[in-house]
Amino acid sequence: MKRSLLVFLNLCIVFTFAAAMFAADATTVNGYVNDAACGAKNKTNTQCAKKCIAKGAKMVVVTDGEDKVLTVDNPGALEGHEGQHVAVTGKVKGDSIHVDSMNLL
Repeated sequence: MKRSLLVFLNLCIVFTFAAAMFAADATTVNGYVNDAACGAKNKTNTQCAKKCIAKGAKMVVVTDGEDKVLTVDNPGALEGHEGQHVAVTGKVKGDSIHVDSMNLL
């Protein structure tokens, strides 16, 4: 019984460290959901963003402050939130982001 408990506790510790390593890769950015055609200009125009994305423009997040444009790898995660101010958590690689979660601001 003690051995089983010891093995279980060791597994819990390993999984805790593994989860911490994966969470360290996640970044949260605040910004507006827009299309790549407009980028940082006109970033709050919901109808324009929806129209451009429907025509094939890539979905982006324009960050607050520096207006950095991050292409969204998985646009389905932000679908319906075009032109909205959001907090996006995900993995940033260069000029793109893979969205894990999103909250409206």
